[in-house]
Amino acid sequence: MEINPFDDNYFMKQALIEAKKAYDKNEVPVGAVVVCDNQIIARSYNYTEALNDVTAHAEMQAFTSASDYLGGKYLNECTLYVTLEPCVMCSGAAYWTQLKELVYGASDKKRGFQNIKTNLLHPKTKLKGGVMQEECSKLLSDFFKSKRQ
Repeated sequence: MEINPFDDNYFMKQALIEAKKAYDKNEVPVGAVVVCDNQIIARSYNYTEALNDVTAHAEMQAFTSASDYLGGKYLNECTLYVTLEPCVMCSGAAYWTQLKELVYGASDKKRGFQNIKTNLLHPKTKLKGGVMQEECSKLLSDFFKSKRQ
């Protein structure tokens, strides 16, 4: 029996570490890591407030960093772990990167890409949702609760 400590939960915990950095910087707490061959090659979180840029989502930042690391625009051997279901913009970017797999934590009932009834991911991209959903959802709900107080 082979024991592999690098499973979906391990990498989602790494994405949650990134999301907590966003929380601490008063950004919507979404974190992302890009993994290739069980190695994290990019990590990021939302920078929309810091950069005053509505496109500076965690996924977009992670795609750019991973592409720089690999020296090419395609991430067809990579998995994106993100704490919140990507929006339409980020799923479109995932399509163009030809991402191998997308794994997310919390669903986004209002702005998640799965609200669109057409598959927005590349046909070869595998999809898995709900990984560490409770932890991912709690961080987001705590953030927005603090905003309402």
